Amino acid sequence: MLELQKKYAKVLLESCLKIEKGQSLLISFDLERIDFVRIVAEIALEMGITDIYYDGTDPYLKKEALEYLELDELKELSFWNKEIWNTYAEKNAAFLFLVSENPGLMKGINPKKLAEITKYSLETRKVFIDKRDKSMIPWCIAAIPSEDWAKVLYPNSKTPVEDLWNQIFDICYIREKNPVKLWNEKIATLNARAKKLNQYQFKTLKYHNEKGTNLTIDLPPNHIWKTAKTILTNGKEVLENLPTEEIFTSPDCTSANGVVYATKPLVYQDIMIENFSIEFQDGKVIAVKAEKGEEMLKEITSFCENSNRIGEVSLVPCDSPISNANQIFLETLFDENASCHLALGDSFPECIQNGTKIAKTTLFEDYHLNKCDSHVDFMVGSIDLNIIGITKNGEEISIFKNGNFTKEFQ
Repeated sequence: MLELQKKYAKVLLESCLKIEKGQSLLISFDLERIDFVRIVAEIALEMGITDIYYDGTDPYLKKEALEYLELDELKELSFWNKEIWNTYAEKNAAFLFLVSENPGLMKGINPKKLAEITKYSLETRKVFIDKRDKSMIPWCIAAIPSEDWAKVLYPNSKTPVEDLWNQIFDICYIREKNPVKLWNEKIATLNARAKKLNQYQFKTLKYHNEKGTNLTIDLPPNHIWKTAKTILTNGKEVLENLPTEEIFTSPDCTSANGVVYATKPLVYQDIMIENFSIEFQDGKVIAVKAEKGEEMLKEITSFCENSNRIGEVSLVPCDSPISNANQIFLETLFDENASCHLALGDSFPECIQNGTKIAKTTLFEDYHLNKCDSHVDFMVGSIDLNIIGITKNGEEISIFKNGNFTKEFQ
């Protein structure tokens, strides 16, 4: 287990972040997994990384704070005040986000209070967000197990944390002799699909499945379908998610019409949202329904200006490694890479030609790329999902048939 953890850490630092000697590093993590952070730190120090900021959080202390403190008092805590991220962004540091889940932990916490403090937290890291959006700094999201998360996924196991570690190693190719080579091959395949989609420059996408999804959404002119491998302004190629299976772009946020049904639960701020649907008219959410977590879903769609508009459309086939694991992970990093998904909130400037050089206000006004302080992915893929792309000339091209890419985009 230890050797696989070391290999995982090396892949994250050397291949995903492409971190260099003398560069600063910020690590965001759940304190329960300080053992893995020590491994990351040792490797980073061996590489000549001496300036490391450890942004560790205990989710149970967060919950207690939310139960007993008022909003102004919560703002004083490092759980939500992330101004230090701006300091490290100004240093052009690398950012490693090690995510863990605690599904249902925040049950009973006022969704409005949780939304307000989350909004504040995003406001404290504006420099980081700006440099991230302009592809000026390397960052990567990867998962590490928490005990509560592992127990939910493997309730009958005597070693749930070890089981989840092994699942992560399998999904991320860490057991393979050369995982970096395999990921480079994966990205090459995804880039080839993205290139085909970009050649069509579809005007409209139409989604339909038997669950009830019936949605149309337009794409702006000069849009770009991308993968999670990004070229930074300094020329480095970094991988922002490990794992990744998606091809994504940003739509015209004023155009969505119809209804879409989620096909997997969403865990947002450790609150479970299940069996939900979202209805759109002229780009805006006009109704939400959920069997569980509806109040939190309403908070997401009213979180801030434009959080009720779509900022991302992403294509992931049902026949893919994570999907074929037949596991709902209750962690967006994995679940979004097992399913087509949409995101409410902010768009990606890099999904427009030369978009990282254009002000976000201009992207919103001229291209209708959403401008928002939040970004929340939710899964809509299913084995009967069909997606049709409509060209500027009105030709209809089948992109997805029964949950997978058609031959045109294989």
